[in-house]
Amino acid sequence: MNPMSEAYGKVAEKLLEFVEERTTDQTGETLRVPASAYLDAEQWQKEIDLIFKRLPLMLALSIELPANGDYKAMEPLGIPVLIARGSDGTARAFLNVCRHRAMKLLDPGSGNCSRFSCPYHGWTYSNDGRLLGVAEASTFGEVDKRVLGLTELPCQEVAGMIFVILTPEIPIDVATFLGGMLEDLAALKLENWYFHKARSMEGANWKVAYDGFLEGYHFQAAHPETVTPRTPSNRAYYEAFGPHIRLGYPQHRIVELRDLPREEWGARENLNYDFIRMLFPNFAMFLAPEMCQVAQLFPGKIPGTNVTVMNYIFPQAPADEAALKSLDEMCDFFFDVVEREDYHMGLRVQQGLAAVPFSDVIFGRNELGNQYFHKWVDYYLAEGALPPPTLRSATVGDAS
Repeated sequence: MNPMSEAYGKVAEKLLEFVEERTTDQTGETLRVPASAYLDAEQWQKEIDLIFKRLPLMLALSIELPANGDYKAMEPLGIPVLIARGSDGTARAFLNVCRHRAMKLLDPGSGNCSRFSCPYHGWTYSNDGRLLGVAEASTFGEVDKRVLGLTELPCQEVAGMIFVILTPEIPIDVATFLGGMLEDLAALKLENWYFHKARSMEGANWKVAYDGFLEGYHFQAAHPETVTPRTPSNRAYYEAFGPHIRLGYPQHRIVELRDLPREEWGARENLNYDFIRMLFPNFAMFLAPEMCQVAQLFPGKIPGTNVTVMNYIFPQAPADEAALKSLDEMCDFFFDVVEREDYHMGLRVQQGLAAVPFSDVIFGRNELGNQYFHKWVDYYLAEGALPPPTLRSATVGDAS
């Protein structure tokens, strides 16, 4: 039995109530966010420096590096990062930069090897970061290999995911950072899934994109043929775990729960309701019975852009070519829905924001997830000068 069944069952009760009473989760008031928050270069840089470079980011799934010697090179925010699983089975993260003349060791991609050689002058590093060899060492001069290994980044592997902080020497404690979300994510046993592929898309400011993941108010207007046939618009329930959110959506079929024993409701994820699991600041996971889509959002090169990596994993590897083709088609369908509907919409929002930089964006009482997200952005930008945000106003429900 899923250890989260009791918690999920309580969410199912709320979602069923919302559908039957034609309402949704709400907070006590609307929130206005300046349009400049999506446009201002100074704020955008602070978000990178104080949020994206200081908090643990989920940069790889464990199943992307299943074997000792596996590695993944990537460039979040344009920073060259190398994640490698050493001979001891430990996943470590490094700046993907040679300590000699700062040459990038590897282009983005993955593979398996025990050592990395710099393509510029041939300095060689082990997959645990140690400097192994200096080319033509007799002519180079004195080198202390012990202090010239790859620059290590804080890294922890938990619940089938590898988290990294993009700044060296910042203490990392992913379990504390995730709080109550850790038990939920661990119950999914992502370490046993099959990693199929990842695809990237570009969009508007990273907060515009994240806003879209945080509410179902837009389903009827924006997804009339893809989402709405499964999920009613403007019906959602939010749970907060620190800055993270588990967002519950009912399916139209949630009314069928009335015909089932109450103790079974917590086992009906994907049958009568769905969850979007959101990790601040840039992770969104949609789990379906046949697959899982994991989105990683990163600020782009300028304030009005983002780069989003969509990862697709499945409960098991395909048995043959036909099954492989089927997985590809499923991935492409989900990718196209997000890119053609959500991200296309986001680009239009960004264009609108640029036209009215003096105005505000308004988040309704029913968009409490968005309100909560923006308050946490402000909290981190204030560097502790603000109290931690709460999810619900006392005028509507208990604070979370």
